[in-house]
Amino acid sequence: MTTNDSTSPDYRAPEEITATVNKLNAEAAAMSAEARKLTAEAIDAEIKVEEAKLRFLRIERDYKIKWADDVDNHLYRFSGTVSSESVTECIKKLTHWSRLDPKCDMEIIFSSPGGSIIPGFELFDFIQTLRSTGHHITTGSLGYAASMAGVLLQAGDTRWIGHQSWMMIHRAAFGAFGKTFEVEDEVKFVKRIEERIINIFTARSGLSKTQIKRNWDRQDWWISADECKEMKLVDDIRGIMPEWKD
Repeated sequence: MTTNDSTSPDYRAPEEITATVNKLNAEAAAMSAEARKLTAEAIDAEIKVEEAKLRFLRIERDYKIKWADDVDNHLYRFSGTVSSESVTECIKKLTHWSRLDPKCDMEIIFSSPGGSIIPGFELFDFIQTLRSTGHHITTGSLGYAASMAGVLLQAGDTRWIGHQSWMMIHRAAFGAFGKTFEVEDEVKFVKRIEERIINIFTARSGLSKTQIKRNWDRQDWWISADECKEMKLVDDIRGIMPEWKD
């Protein structure tokens, strides 16, 4: 039993009790402050973790966007006519890729009505040069690859065509003016060009010279994707609908 007797062993002076209480209150306040500090630090750390996650997601997104670009995938879309300007632009880009990444794979997709033969042969030869230096070149067509574009489609290691796309082959066209011998010289030159074109098609397909000449004489020879595959003018057809039936 506790008494207020100052001589009792359990007796504590009021001042001592007050000091003890104050000390305990101070310790409790310090512990509460430390707890609040630790909570704040935990929240701050969590915020930093979330910020780091967001930064990573942004970096990952930017990286994916970058590598989704045609340029970074070495894919060139050749749209429009085959001309000195369009061929120069294509060669410039292919050269750039070759120098930055020797022996990288490249792809050229043609959607073209064709155009000038000599610039077209320039691009054809350049593609062969790239192939000879170790680049794997894929050529494809969406829409159509007509005339010289059909020849260029044959330039790749691997060739494909969209299922709704068409290839068109025809004889070389020219317009000669001048004296008779000048016209005759140009006719001879055009026939030599036609022979080169025929050689390209026979080398890359299952067609014979007789078949080509018979089909392109005095007409535009339009060939469907399925026919291209059958004649071995392409290696693959893309974009076939699962339910498609001829």
